[in-house]
Amino acid sequence: MQSKRLYLDDLRPTPEGFERVYDFKEFVNYISQNGLPDFISFDHDLGEGKTGLDCAKFLVEYCLDNQIHKINFQVHSQNPVGKENIEFLLKNFNKNH
Repeated sequence: MQSKRLYLDDLRPTPEGFERVYDFKEFVNYISQNGLPDFISFDHDLGEGKTGLDCAKFLVEYCLDNQIHKINFQVHSQNPVGKENIEFLLKNFNKNH
């Protein structure tokens, strides 16, 4: 069975083997329809509107609601503060659940 890998980014090319979403709305729709993928690569800056951190916050709530205890992820954002914030949130979730 092929693993599902999700790439959240508004600009960069999609890496091979990943499904792609560009913004918060697409991220929420993907998770709502497909559940948690095996791996997610996050960008922070997604153009206008909500950020990758907003997506990560949504994901934590989704996982709490669905008794999911681990999120496999990386943050590829070039925004150091945004990257740190997403990593802190998701690593904290993984550690405490």
